[in-house]
Amino acid sequence: MRVVSLALAALAGTAAITASGRAAEPAGCTAFKWSIDRELAVLRAAPAQRVASDATVAANGTAIAIALQPAAQAALPMPPERAGKGETFAGFVRVAAPAAGVYRVSLSGGAWIDAIQGEHYLKPTAFSGATGCDGIRKSVKFTLAASPLLLQFSGVSTGTISVVIAPDEP
Repeated sequence: MRVVSLALAALAGTAAITASGRAAEPAGCTAFKWSIDRELAVLRAAPAQRVASDATVAANGTAIAIALQPAAQAALPMPPERAGKGETFAGFVRVAAPAAGVYRVSLSGGAWIDAIQGEHYLKPTAFSGATGCDGIRKSVKFTLAASPLLLQFSGVSTGTISVVIAPDEP
């Protein structure tokens, strides 16, 4: 019995160390893995161009504010790779064929991003996010071909999300 009690105490101690040893989510605008100064300036500047879900936009570094729908009514062209939890909003934009290369998709709030080219989901090449940075919440890099791009946003807590789509800076 004493051996079982000691084993349980050891497991509880390990769990406590694991829980307390987890890194807190990065906070502040300087916590991103790369400079977000360009995107932050654009998102904080004059109001973003408002577009409806299903609009066609350019990957030119301007801010766009996408009007989203409740997730159940969003009619996304492809199922999200990750389902949102609870009552969330979703939407999508089509991006005119960008030049091939690495692009950043930076968002004003939390969301799941699906980048799709030719009916194939693209895997991000890098991801960075932080809380407590007014104007931007996450930035994701994708390697794109020179063909049309579909960006889907899901799991959004509000009915609008602002986005900047731009070539990556070296």
